[in-house]
Amino acid sequence: MMAISGPALARAPELHPLLRKLVAGAIPAVMGVVNVTPDSFSDGGKFLAPENALAQARRLIAEGADIIDVGAESTRPYGSAAPVSAEQEIERLRPVLADLIALGIPVSIDSMKSSVTAFALDAGAVISNDVWGLLRDPGMAKLVAARDCPVIIMHNRDSADPSIDVMQDIAAFFARALDVAAKAAIPSGNIVLDPGIGFGKTHAQSMIALARLDELQSFGLPLLVGASRKRFIASVSPAEPQQRLGGSIAAHLVASQHGARIIRTHDVADTVQALRVAQAIEDASEEAIEGKR
Repeated sequence: MMAISGPALARAPELHPLLRKLVAGAIPAVMGVVNVTPDSFSDGGKFLAPENALAQARRLIAEGADIIDVGAESTRPYGSAAPVSAEQEIERLRPVLADLIALGIPVSIDSMKSSVTAFALDAGAVISNDVWGLLRDPGMAKLVAARDCPVIIMHNRDSADPSIDVMQDIAAFFARALDVAAKAAIPSGNIVLDPGIGFGKTHAQSMIALARLDELQSFGLPLLVGASRKRFIASVSPAEPQQRLGGSIAAHLVASQHGARIIRTHDVADTVQALRVAQAIEDASEEAIEGKR
């Protein structure tokens, strides 16, 4: 099995100040998910009402979220999401976005449309989270460059192909996206890479992407992983989305061990606890080793 290779980087780029702050901790930063959609695979529209979305965001922050990721179009990776117009996305965001931003922690906008992202950035969101990694909307890279904001480039495919080497496909996608970013003059230090667990992948390929995540560190950029409640978990241990907490935590602990610096999750409290305990155990192990020297 050949390891992938990203572009040769003499050193990691100087990160955007917000990203530098987010990834500086001993454990990964935690991104809490707020879906203002009627058809989210994970919560089925539970937070579509503005008051519910705001209450959920407050809860996630109290539980330890470092970022709130808000989306107004379901990007559920299993082919049954209903596409919506940019105008519909904006109308779903309009009643809640300002109140989310006023909560005082960074808000990312989960949208593949540059007009929706522009609306959210104008309102005070500070991160663009593009599930098509600058390769779907031709205006996205120019917008992100003009706003000088961090952008999450996620790997995606229109459909899964079990015959491909998924790590080579992810690397090639990132190379194309980074070329688009460079041509738009997006600083490399503004970019986070996300392998897109569950998107355009078989269940086995999602697990391979997690197992070999450390290979993506060759790009020299922070890595984000969002395996929360994804269907590959049920392929190992059958469960409905809201009963996949154990599998989500297992995946995120593996991701953290393999280089993820941001974890995107629906279950913030349990994820933060797991990351902190895992880090404490690691610290105790290192102290024990030092004590024997």
